[in-house]
Amino acid sequence: MATTNITGIKGFNDILPDEVGKWQLVESVVRRILSAFGFHEIRIPILEKTELFARGIGETTDIVEKEMYTFEDRNRQLVTLRPEATASVVRAFIEHGLHLRPTVRKLYTIGPMFRHERPQKGRYRQFHQINVEAFGIEAPMIDAEVIYALVTFLEELHVADVEVHLNSLGCPRCRPPFRQRLEEFLAGVDHLLCDDCKRRRLTNPLRVMDCKVSHCREVLAGAPRMLDFLGDDCREHFQAVQDHLTDLQVSFTLDPSMVRGLDYYTRTAFEVLARHLGAQNAVGGGGRYDGLMKAMGGPDLPGVGFAIGMERLIMLLGEAFHRPSYGSLCFLACLGAEARRRGFRLLQEMRRNQVPAEMDYEEGSLKAQLRKADRMEATHVVILGEEELARGKAILRSMETKVQEDIPLDAIVERLTALLPTPPTQEPGRPAKTKLLWEI
Repeated sequence: MATTNITGIKGFNDILPDEVGKWQLVESVVRRILSAFGFHEIRIPILEKTELFARGIGETTDIVEKEMYTFEDRNRQLVTLRPEATASVVRAFIEHGLHLRPTVRKLYTIGPMFRHERPQKGRYRQFHQINVEAFGIEAPMIDAEVIYALVTFLEELHVADVEVHLNSLGCPRCRPPFRQRLEEFLAGVDHLLCDDCKRRRLTNPLRVMDCKVSHCREVLAGAPRMLDFLGDDCREHFQAVQDHLTDLQVSFTLDPSMVRGLDYYTRTAFEVLARHLGAQNAVGGGGRYDGLMKAMGGPDLPGVGFAIGMERLIMLLGEAFHRPSYGSLCFLACLGAEARRRGFRLLQEMRRNQVPAEMDYEEGSLKAQLRKADRMEATHVVILGEEELARGKAILRSMETKVQEDIPLDAIVERLTALLPTPPTQEPGRPAKTKLLWEI
């Protein structure tokens, strides 16, 4: 009976070895940058109770209504593959009493998220995010700081052609009058809206402003603006954020139509857009969520943060990414069973001493092994045969100059350690360091 190949699930992608270097680059740069900004890494579960996201994200959001991977476990409890990270980070913060440890209030996490939506360029059903969260700081400086951290990270990766869009979503005190005016406006243009917007108009009117359908965007150009309804406190806060960004030489565009897709956002909202990605051009974004922790049963601490989609970010690396190099590679060409056995021990000794090395585990001629070394771009080859074993030496050959020298077997690792560059301690393919603010 013939068997068919089992393929991957649509929207769940493999990251192949020739792409992994880009991911490692992004992860290493973000860890270095965020560490300098005082953030600590936290690792959260992929699976959570469904009620966490219903309460945290909002029951009328598209994510909770249509996109979550939710199922009953064996105890008949509803559980969900996390569609975003902030709710999980807040849950962990509350559960472990991190508010009692004031030095651990700035956190970040890196990992996969899951949403059942139509796969498209840069957006998949399993996707990866970098999430940054800062708790307990009400001052507008922290809003500007997290935006500056995001911009610094992108600059360090030499990601070009991006722009920061900024808006304020107000607070529970100044938002109701805006919502009423918005509902009145949407009722008058209902016949011009797409089906999703007609549904959102009745359940979550603010989400209509996030529609990407072109004719809806044209209709919504005449909608009321939240900026016109801000109370004094929210207006002063938003102006201070702009002033701090200006001081940090971060250019931005005020975008009154921009909203965030989750219910918990208040006051500052921002996105970083890549101009050449088309309609789905948001690389990262975030904002304030001052009432979220209290709503989830924790202390009444404000919060602000952002998320970066790694798939889209890696698409932007383009020419800025340089193929990672972990130092020169040494290849062991062994001739004969005893030489292969001794060479295998030598291979592991090299690796323990951080000398990148490979060998052919199968029997083959010297010519065939040298061809393989060349294909692997090895810079040096150690040749070991029965004759070399008898002499207690190996032949070290430069693949560039073809010069060969005899080296005692007990000195070969030391010779290679001195001869070959050690693997870099910085990020693979890291671009040249960008100028610091005070150097400009």
